[in-house]
Amino acid sequence: MRYEGAVYRPPSEARSLIIQTTIGCSHNQCTFCYMYKEKKFRVRKMEAILADLQDVKAQYGDITNNFFLADGNALCLGTDKLITILKTIKTLFPSSGRIGIYAAPKDILNKTPEDLSLLKANGIEIAYLGIESGSDKVLKDVNKGVTQQEMVEAGQKLKASGIKLSTMVISGLGGSADWELHAEESAKVVNAIQPDYLALLTLLTPEGTPLYDSIQNGTFKLLDPTDVLVETRRMLEKIELNDCVFRSNHVSNYLSLAGHFPEDKPKLLDAIDHSLGDQRHLRDEWMRQL
Repeated sequence: MRYEGAVYRPPSEARSLIIQTTIGCSHNQCTFCYMYKEKKFRVRKMEAILADLQDVKAQYGDITNNFFLADGNALCLGTDKLITILKTIKTLFPSSGRIGIYAAPKDILNKTPEDLSLLKANGIEIAYLGIESGSDKVLKDVNKGVTQQEMVEAGQKLKASGIKLSTMVISGLGGSADWELHAEESAKVVNAIQPDYLALLTLLTPEGTPLYDSIQNGTFKLLDPTDVLVETRRMLEKIELNDCVFRSNHVSNYLSLAGHFPEDKPKLLDAIDHSLGDQRHLRDEWMRQL
């Protein structure tokens, strides 16, 4: 198995076999993201991808692992190419588990409903969509490259295909100036999409990103832990989901939360209220490192 550079995957894919189908991210302009800054985007040659799968087969036989297609937006591959990869996985590893993929909003919008249904039929069971924020202003400020409406359309389109949808929002992404807008508009987008899974991470700002520079020159003010809890509470207050697994237990989060919407919403709000009154068990800043 050959990998180029650092390889990222969602926390829920920790035991999955990662297959690099693309290198980097085709957008790669989000001001907060550091993951693919050292990579120049390109699609890997099909023969290299299939050779990796053959190597795994030769070394380990019929593994039962889940598979995850990386890098940042593997869904940008043509549907025919993706189906070739999916069929090869299922042929070589008939006992394997689910297949997941990162899905950028524009890549979803570029697929037809028939494309997505074919991908579902050939093994894609879950896709991961980074909403980041539901606010048009925040999305523009962080150079996400899509609007609120496009994000909603992408999420709804993927859901309609039958592929499970896991979404992610970043606490603190609006800074102190736009925290209310970020919280309320993000809840609005999540409610419109009705994802199967929702993860809430908290903003990390490593050196080398444009957002880090904005913090240093004072044009972006970070939320402190109390502010993050207040923003999170506002967002969860506004969220109305019919059947969704919620997680906010990433290493970036000050407070670990987990539950299921709608029935656990009161419990989640109570946990935040308790922590606003007693912050001794919040994660220290030095522990919020990847």
